[in-house]
Amino acid sequence: MTEPYAVPVPRGYRVGGWEVREPLATGAFGSVYAARRTGDDEAASRGGADGPLPRTAALKFLPTGTGTPRQLTHLRELVEREVELLRRLRQPRLIRMYETLVVDDPGRPALDGATVLVLERAEGSLSALLAAEPRPAAGPALLAQVCEGLAQLHRAGWVHGDLKPANVLLMADGSARLADFNMAAELEGTHGYTPAFSTPDYTPPELLWAEIGERGRRIRPSADVWAFGVLAHLLLTGSFPLPGGTPSARRDAAVAYARGTEELRLAAELPDAWREIVRDCLARTHADRIGTGALLRRVTAAAGTGRAPRLPRLSPSGRRRRTTILAVTAAAVALLGYGLDHWHGADDKASAAYGSSELRTDRGVPVRYRRLIVDAAHGCPRPDVSPALIAAMLKAESGFDPDLADPGSHEYGIARWTPSVLRWWMRDDGVPASATPTPPLTPAVSIPAMGRYLCFIDAHVAAGLPGDRRVLDAAAYRTSYKKVNAAGGVPAAYRGYCDRVARYLAEYTP
Repeated sequence: MTEPYAVPVPRGYRVGGWEVREPLATGAFGSVYAARRTGDDEAASRGGADGPLPRTAALKFLPTGTGTPRQLTHLRELVEREVELLRRLRQPRLIRMYETLVVDDPGRPALDGATVLVLERAEGSLSALLAAEPRPAAGPALLAQVCEGLAQLHRAGWVHGDLKPANVLLMADGSARLADFNMAAELEGTHGYTPAFSTPDYTPPELLWAEIGERGRRIRPSADVWAFGVLAHLLLTGSFPLPGGTPSARRDAAVAYARGTEELRLAAELPDAWREIVRDCLARTHADRIGTGALLRRVTAAAGTGRAPRLPRLSPSGRRRRTTILAVTAAAVALLGYGLDHWHGADDKASAAYGSSELRTDRGVPVRYRRLIVDAAHGCPRPDVSPALIAAMLKAESGFDPDLADPGSHEYGIARWTPSVLRWWMRDDGVPASATPTPPLTPAVSIPAMGRYLCFIDAHVAAGLPGDRRVLDAAAYRTSYKKVNAAGGVPAAYRGYCDRVARYLAEYTP
């Protein structure tokens, strides 16, 4: 492993009838490992609702046996939600869960009591495919399968809530599955409730300004229809349907379009049948968007078949050519609020080019951190919180050193977090961790937390202060927004630090 895992599990460890193999992915609180079924597994002969258990799977370890009572209660509720969805919705186009297990191993306190989800193992994701082939020839077939998965979800009374390329998995037989139900909501009449987090490029305009209540944000199936329209345009043209070089700019364009001050201008190369489909998915209001049933009929017709086809299987030579697809073994759905930040085996060339329109690829930003940096910035809708700013600050804070330790200042890791402060920003559901994290503080946790904190800071630094607002945000990160506001700009003690940030910011900005 190149990074510490949230739940470290040694190779060869056995749980139930499964033996742990190589690590696949990790997040702040959960980790995923490849696994193979052992020959002495009685459950394999019994099988389950999906028939006999497969020889290989992905095991998602969630530490429900360790932590504070408040943290455990919250985590168990999330596990139960995910398990309930996967047990109830056994559909061909949704990732499968074969069984759930609980670790019974008092000799390993970090593992004892952990919940383990045994999930279908994928060979890749749509995001990896797009990195290797921006306009894949199989795009129409893929879209037909994705739409079929949405129809299955909606018929069962659920909204996905976060449809995007990373959440479409490609299986060994060439078929596609929807996964990552961290934003999924069960409908209560016309609406469901979902956490107030989503990917801006795929979020319909009405949710960008929606009120957030105690149960979260209200969501309708039409949100998935909007996301499907964005996805279809991206697969078929290689571009987003709304203009802008960054997610923030495209978000602003979506809002202007929804308010009637801008028109929808779809790419000229979009085929006519798909053009009408995308236009009907991206109607300004939720009420004007096409329903999922009608959408599925039109999509399968546009794909050239009356039934959603499978993708063609890759030949051995094709598998070697598409290493990016196979390297990202997207094996599991993410737990609500705990996405899997660090995927092992990602192709270096694809990672090096990730976000190149927003972060220069020739100025020494380590390849292994580019996705974390770009995604951390994209999680904030405020345009000043950019990949270049986060990279510049990481350079100024630590020189990109993930093992930095400064006990005198009580600061650790690549972003020089003080653990007692990090606990407020390390989770993407807006709830502080009940326990203060203990160093080492991994980049997979530290970098996304920096993006969240900067987003908060940018909203609180006073308007009209002299100087580059991005540099003011950096000063506030090092001290506080209150001190920056009180000083009327960068406090004198932090000018040297801010000069370095400004220099790196200029270097890293394309």
